[in-house]
Amino acid sequence: MTNIYESPLSSRYASEYMKELFSSDTRYKTWRKLWVALAKAEKELGIPITDEQIKEMQNHIDDIDYECVSEREKEVRHDVMAHVYAFGKVAPSAAGIIHLGATSCFVTDNADLILYRDALTYIRDELLKVIANLCDFAEKYKEVPTLGYTHYQPAQLVTVGKRATLWLQDFVSDIEEIDFVLRNIKFLGSRGTTGTEASFVDLFNGDTIKIDVMNKKISNAFGFTECFDVCGQTYPRKVDSRILNCLSSIAQSAYRMANDIRLLQHDRQIEEPFEKNQIGSSAMAYKRNPMRSERICSLSRYLITDALNAHITASTQWLERTLDDSANRRLALPEGFLCADAILRLCHNVTDGIRVNEKIIEKAVKEYIPFIATENLMMEAVKRGGDRQKIHEIIRKCSMEATTRMKEGAECDLLSRLAKEQEIGMVENELKALLNPQFYIGRCIEQVEEYIKTIKPILYGLERSKVEIDL
Repeated sequence: MTNIYESPLSSRYASEYMKELFSSDTRYKTWRKLWVALAKAEKELGIPITDEQIKEMQNHIDDIDYECVSEREKEVRHDVMAHVYAFGKVAPSAAGIIHLGATSCFVTDNADLILYRDALTYIRDELLKVIANLCDFAEKYKEVPTLGYTHYQPAQLVTVGKRATLWLQDFVSDIEEIDFVLRNIKFLGSRGTTGTEASFVDLFNGDTIKIDVMNKKISNAFGFTECFDVCGQTYPRKVDSRILNCLSSIAQSAYRMANDIRLLQHDRQIEEPFEKNQIGSSAMAYKRNPMRSERICSLSRYLITDALNAHITASTQWLERTLDDSANRRLALPEGFLCADAILRLCHNVTDGIRVNEKIIEKAVKEYIPFIATENLMMEAVKRGGDRQKIHEIIRKCSMEATTRMKEGAECDLLSRLAKEQEIGMVENELKALLNPQFYIGRCIEQVEEYIKTIKPILYGLERSKVEIDL
């Protein structure tokens, strides 16, 4: 416990991996690795930098004196230059060539792109775990009939597994969106203060081919195959919009699933996991609240709105560079990733242990199936010589009367009412024979089986292009 504020995403919800990825250590070590990569590329292209200088820099990548950085930043009011100074202190032979030709965004923006790429790859893996759980769930319950709902009113039957494919399809679309973004993330490289590379034109004595080679070497060192074609001082902030759109999309899918679970748990049809000693309420000991699903919805609302930060930032950039994006991005992107991570951890937990109360579901189906079956009853009555319009009116009238009786607490007596109608032409047992729920689930089983086949390649990595980088 600490006596200063901590983000709940760090203290309660996110994974150790994601917290470490966005830690100060990871960020500033990545800055130093970028400075090493820049120096290596410059040396290989003829700039007078020695192997000893590069080796000394490499040996002190992890040796960050944060007190030195803090004191220097108070003095110069510039975080990057404070880190350049601290790096030079532990690698004195290289102090004069660290950050040569570069601007601050060389380390800040390229490091962000590396962290965001790695975070998206991790999020993709966590999303796959949820998809795998839902595939298993849909397969297991593909044949179990349940009430379908439109407008949250009982409608035609579906199956428990078929409903899960609706959630599944949303998450699969999120995988597709992440893959698009990962395929299209490019590196900034070292482009100078306004993106013209003017400092390197001077450094390489007008040999512009060397500038392209340098940027290629640096980007390849971190697993990127391309740099942006043109830029200002920063990489295009539309990239941040794409990334937070991805994370927002995951939140939308998670919210939809969790909200459905909350509705169904109200009717005791399905329930999220509930531990043996878990307390549902401090006052009402009998309570079994869907707290995980509620937390998913709560965090998802935050993440959905967080995406707006990137949209506003991308639209309000001034010319080649402005700094009013910096403080916002320090919050919006890391917190967005930690929030998406937290949501997916909860989704994985919930989908790994959903309890299906088949007897409750069966009872609900049994209560409503006489109404659901009325269209088939009408068709059968017409086959036996009845008048379709007259039968329709009889069914409507009897249904309203049976519903009114049910609202008074009585059982549904629709079939006995219809059996008394001469126009229907069937006795009650004949009507009951038409009430098999399997008659009314349409192609649910087939749809589940066919859909799961289409996403097997994603689950088994046949369509993956994960980038593994040893930083």
